Amino acid sequence: MSDNPFVKGQVILIDKPLNWTSFQVVNKVRWLIRKHYGLKKLKVGHAGTLDPLATGLLILCTGAMTKSIEEFQGQEKKYTGCLKLGATTPSYDLETEINETFNYDHITPEMLDGALTRFTGTIFQKPPIFSAIKKDGKRLYNLAREGKTTELPERKITIEEFTISALQLPEVEFYVRCSKGTYIRSLAHDFGASLGSGAHLTALRRTAIGNYDVADAMSIDGFEARLNDT
Repeated sequence: MSDNPFVKGQVILIDKPLNWTSFQVVNKVRWLIRKHYGLKKLKVGHAGTLDPLATGLLILCTGAMTKSIEEFQGQEKKYTGCLKLGATTPSYDLETEINETFNYDHITPEMLDGALTRFTGTIFQKPPIFSAIKKDGKRLYNLAREGKTTELPERKITIEEFTISALQLPEVEFYVRCSKGTYIRSLAHDFGASLGSGAHLTALRRTAIGNYDVADAMSIDGFEARLNDT
């Protein structure tokens, strides 16, 4: 089976569907390949987690190409999304219920422009407590769901571009081009706080990783169909 292309190593671009975890996508693709070729085992990994409520580009590496995962993870990411001003949630997105509301009537276009500038360039960001980061062997989102809070250190990240693509308060549609390690949920949360109003992420789509674009990605069903054609 060493001649199998997926054992030798392949890069698979998947357009992750809503409500799927990145881990579920990896498991599904691994199962499809193993079933199709009758493989007992196959290495498959992803190059950068997407939250269940996010869609878009997920790079999967198989076989020998799994050694390149860190290289893909280090590449620049592009996102489009929407945040809602005036309310916060513990997870910084729609996974959890609103825990606090704020007034946003005072926000002006000038304030928005100023906030965009403050969050562009090299900044320090604290990851959300609802994240896949591990502490003492446990994922932080599991600790958060148990009601346990964890103090996380700030991380240095780079936001190359942060622009508003559409505005209908309290909703703000945006585009972000950023470095590895950036949490868009934290960016939405911090953006709202800087305006004297809360904010949480309501939609997110990863459109590119380095030179790889979601326009070239397949749905999971599309991948299965292509696999069955081989």
